[in-house]
Amino acid sequence: MIKVNEYFDGNVKSLSFDNTVGTQSMGIMLPGNYEFGTSTYELMKVISGKLIVQLPDSNKWETFETNETFEVEKDKKFKVTVEEQTAYLCLYK
Repeated sequence: MIKVNEYFDGNVKSLSFDNTVGTQSMGIMLPGNYEFGTSTYELMKVISGKLIVQLPDSNKWETFETNETFEVEKDKKFKVTVEEQTAYLCLYK
């Protein structure tokens, strides 16, 4: 089954699904500033574009570009700045 997700007035949209790897979502973020919260561990991979991320418990902003990944632990918040339309894959564990 495919689930459609929409956040931040439609500026972030994704399709989530389950397979043998686990629960995943693939989506697109439009330019903007966002704060996300996690309910599980998340492994994020940038498919196209770039994300500027402030990871939990950090004051530092890091840039992740195409094919780069970052991890966020369960029950944490992280901030994202998007300068250009960016596609991502998120694996939940």
